[in-house]
Amino acid sequence: MLQPVKEDTPLHVEDRMQNKTEPAEPLLKVSNLKKHFPLTNVFGRPTGYVKAVNHVEFELHEKETLGLVGESGCGKSTTGRTLLRLTEPSDGEAIYKGRDIFKLNDKEMLKMRREFQMVFQDPHSSLNPKKRIGSSVEEPMNIHGIGNKNDRMERALDLLQKVGLREDQYFRYPHEFSGGQRQRIGIARALAVNPKMIVCDEPVSALDVSIQSQVINLLEEIQDNFDLAYLFIAHDLSVVRHIADNIGVMYLGYVVERAPTDELFSQPLHPYTQALLSAIPMPNPRIKKERIVIKGDVPSPMNLPSGCVFHTRCPHVMPRCKEDVPALEKKATGHFVACHLYD
Repeated sequence: MLQPVKEDTPLHVEDRMQNKTEPAEPLLKVSNLKKHFPLTNVFGRPTGYVKAVNHVEFELHEKETLGLVGESGCGKSTTGRTLLRLTEPSDGEAIYKGRDIFKLNDKEMLKMRREFQMVFQDPHSSLNPKKRIGSSVEEPMNIHGIGNKNDRMERALDLLQKVGLREDQYFRYPHEFSGGQRQRIGIARALAVNPKMIVCDEPVSALDVSIQSQVINLLEEIQDNFDLAYLFIAHDLSVVRHIADNIGVMYLGYVVERAPTDELFSQPLHPYTQALLSAIPMPNPRIKKERIVIKGDVPSPMNLPSGCVFHTRCPHVMPRCKEDVPALEKKATGHFVACHLYD
């Protein structure tokens, strides 16, 4: 049985990476994913679209953690919610074990939801304040008709222990728990139906720094014990570096770079990625590094720039960047970038 994660437990990325081998076929393959939200006037007539996600492509393998990073509003959370069809896609494919998730009907999708779950950003609003936490953990099992009442209660008690809570807390209400404990409850609920993939939508951004490491360590421990794949969405690159095997960097709905974690941090190619990494604080004040400041404001997703969406703020902009949209192309083993600088 898993033990509660201690606050001072170190993060061992190297050990985790050594225990993982990348399978030949991806668990999930996403191609040309788009999500455009329609805009209407007071008469209900269409006036345009908010282009939240555009041409997103990536692969997620078994037992792998893929991090999606970017500033607020870049479309990373919308990507995760669209993959689970909490919001319907505008276009694209999401092939999971040979089946396109986006083409499943409601009955088929209900069965498929046992395969992937979600841990939400806000541990407060993601739990029903009128339900005891035991009932919240059992809810997915009730929906999918798993076991009888006693079986579900026994599994819920076991899951609470696995995420570091006590059995006697089964009958308590959400308001009796701290933010970190509520997020542990959300993780237990996600594990209730034995999924193969979990979308973690900024699961530690609402927590104190002292609690973040506990939750990250818990997610890693659970991943090893339950053979899970994670799509880990966050804006904190320091957090993503500890847990992700590969990282995709998003800007205005596009994935502009994707690479193994160590390579992305040691050799970032896209100017936007370089600027993000330069903003990470150094723990040693004696170490100086050059800060890359991005000038200008982020364009509106209702009116995306022509060509490369980053050209309005890029320090290396060329005439071609204003006209041609760069494709996400492979530049090294596992390293993809969408930038005309490397053509």
